[in-house]
Amino acid sequence: MTESVAPAPPAPRDGRARVLAWRRVRFALLSAIPFGLMLSLTSATTPALVWIARTMTVALMVLLAFGLCERWPATLPRWLARWGWQLVGVAVTVPLGALLAYWLTTGELRFWRNELRLVGFGFLCIQGELFAPWIAMGAIVRQREALARHQALAFQLERSEYERQALDARMRLLQAQVQPHFLFNTLANVRALVNAGSPRASAVLDSLIAYLRAAVPRLDEPATTIGQELELVRAYLELMHLRMPDRLQFTLHADAAALGLRCPPMALLTLVENAVRHGIDPGEEGGRIEVNVAVRDGRCSARVIDTGVGLGAAADRPAGTGLSTLRERLQLAFGGDARLSLAGIVPHGVCAEIDFPAQPAHAENPPGTR
Repeated sequence: MTESVAPAPPAPRDGRARVLAWRRVRFALLSAIPFGLMLSLTSATTPALVWIARTMTVALMVLLAFGLCERWPATLPRWLARWGWQLVGVAVTVPLGALLAYWLTTGELRFWRNELRLVGFGFLCIQGELFAPWIAMGAIVRQREALARHQALAFQLERSEYERQALDARMRLLQAQVQPHFLFNTLANVRALVNAGSPRASAVLDSLIAYLRAAVPRLDEPATTIGQELELVRAYLELMHLRMPDRLQFTLHADAAALGLRCPPMALLTLVENAVRHGIDPGEEGGRIEVNVAVRDGRCSARVIDTGVGLGAAADRPAGTGLSTLRERLQLAFGGDARLSLAGIVPHGVCAEIDFPAQPAHAENPPGTR
């Protein structure tokens, strides 16, 4: 059967270091010891240490041939597999290693003139040809298993990197959708105030400029802190309060331990803006917005409660993209370990809550609420 030859595993810069690696040498030497002891039982005149020295010599020669055939030549004919080439090298090297072993241990080049030594040489060759190829085959199988594990791990790492890049791209796309959502909604609020001829238009524009200076640079950030989010929320609510001073009141509270936690940009601001737009704005009496952030049992819970018109009164309004986009951004940021929930409150109003793992942000000295 013919087969294509896969390239050998990548070699280190020093090929000899791999061929004669200490781990391989140690295995070869230790494997030679029991074979040397077995051969010593066939001879009453040759010490066991001499037989062990001979089998070690053969083992080292076989190891050298195994390693050289593993790397040379770089390419083989399609009909010759790399493992087959290595087994041929091992089989050919066994008698050569036995010749070298007998020369080293006897000091004679023509040791075959001695009948006992010739018989011992034959036993050594037979034993080597019987066991060395099988040991080499076992080493090849282990090499292929290790290479398969390495390739599988590399594939998993590469796939994880592609998934991370896809998530980053998806997060950037969602944040790109968030940017016009906030800017256009805020500008629409200011336009309504200007069209009404309100004397507060100039103050509102000043507050809008201050808000945008704080908000826009953070829109492209992959993550921010709860403390920074609360600063934006306060700036936004102050802006809305200028627009409708008699119809909007608000309070902000956060645990000190929550200020430095990681949070997707504009997460809290999305809930607050949704409460103003769909809860406070539609009602003639306006309402109150409370923002509470707490940390318990390794999780962060952020609630935005408004006393506006409630879910029922807003049911006929078209659903905006803010909450749906926020839900997906939370899932991407925390790997699915986050949730967004809405619940009506009595007599009227809505409680919006996000719950996610309490993970410290990398930012140093995160700002707190003012």
